[in-house]
Amino acid sequence: MRILALETSCDETAAAIVEDGRKILSNAVFSQIDIHALYGGVVPEIASRAHVDACDRMIDQALREAALTIDDIDALAVTYGPGLVGALLIGVNCMKGFSYATGKRLIPVNHIEGHVSANFLSHPELTPPFVCLVVSGGHSHLVIVNDYGVYTLLGQTVDDAAGEAFDKGARVLGLQYPGGPHLSKLAEGGDPAYLKLPRPKAEGKYDFSFSGLKTAFINACHTMEQKGLALPRADLAASYQQAIVDSLCDKTMRAVTDSGLKTLCLAGGVSANALLRRQMAALAQAQGVTLCMPRHDLCTDNAAMIAAAAYYRRQTTAPLSLNAVPSLKLV
Repeated sequence: MRILALETSCDETAAAIVEDGRKILSNAVFSQIDIHALYGGVVPEIASRAHVDACDRMIDQALREAALTIDDIDALAVTYGPGLVGALLIGVNCMKGFSYATGKRLIPVNHIEGHVSANFLSHPELTPPFVCLVVSGGHSHLVIVNDYGVYTLLGQTVDDAAGEAFDKGARVLGLQYPGGPHLSKLAEGGDPAYLKLPRPKAEGKYDFSFSGLKTAFINACHTMEQKGLALPRADLAASYQQAIVDSLCDKTMRAVTDSGLKTLCLAGGVSANALLRRQMAALAQAQGVTLCMPRHDLCTDNAAMIAAAAYYRRQTTAPLSLNAVPSLKLV
C-alpha cells in the first residue's frame, strides 16, 4: 500500500510516499529555517504563507522522486494536529482538496504519532510493544506503544518542552535560530561540570519539568554578565545540555525498568542530539535493553513519518469536514 502524506504542522513543508508503512519511496522537505532565522523563532503567519507556496511543489517533488503518478497512490494522509493552527489548516485544506479531486481517501494523522512511527522506517524489524520517548520543540512525552496506534501515556512535561528549553538557553548564549543544534555543537568543547544546575523533580513519577532548570541557567548567565564577566559559552552550553539530558534519561530508564519491556525508542527533533543518543545508548546497554533511534533526517519534522503512521490507521477515512486540531492529544 502506497501512501502520499503531507506534513505542515510548524515550519517544514514536507511530502513523502511510503510503501506498507516501512519503505520510503520519496521524502521531500522544504525548510523555512532561513526565513524565520531573521526573527529568532517561528512566526506563525509567515510559516502559513510559506506553506501555501510550497505544498504543491513538495507533492510534485515527492511523486517525481518516487517515479510515480497519482494513479499509483493508494491513499493520502495529512497531519491535522498538534501544531500551529494556521500551518495545520494549510496542509489539511490542501489534502482535502486533493482527495476530493482525485477520489483518493484521506487518512488523518496525529503529528506525535508520526514521530513515534519514524522508528518503523529506520528499524523495519521493530514491532510493539516498546517504550518511546518523544522529545521535540513542542513536546516531551513518555509513552508505552502497546500496539500499532495504541498508547499508554506514562508522563509528559508539566511546563516547557525539552526542545523549547534548548532553544531558550541557546538564545541567552547569543546563538542563532534554531538554537538547539547550535547549543549542542558549542557544548562539544565545554565542561559539563562547570555549572551546577538543578534536575527538577516533577510531581508525576514519569513527568518532566524544564522551566526551573531554564530559569536557573538564565539567572546564572545574567549574574555573570552583571558582574562584568565574560560568559564561558562552551562550558555553560555543556552544563545546560547535560542537565536536560540527565533529566530525560533518568525518567525514561525508570519507565523502562518499571514496564519490564526490553525495547526503547527515541523520537522527535531532540532525539538527534548526540549526547542524548550516547547517554541513552550506554544506559540501555547496561540494562540489556534494545535501543532504536530514527536516522537524523527522520528525527525532525518530515512527511515520511506521517505516511508510516497513516499505514497503521489505514481503516480510518477523514471526512471533508476534517479540521485542524492544534492541541490534539496522543492519548
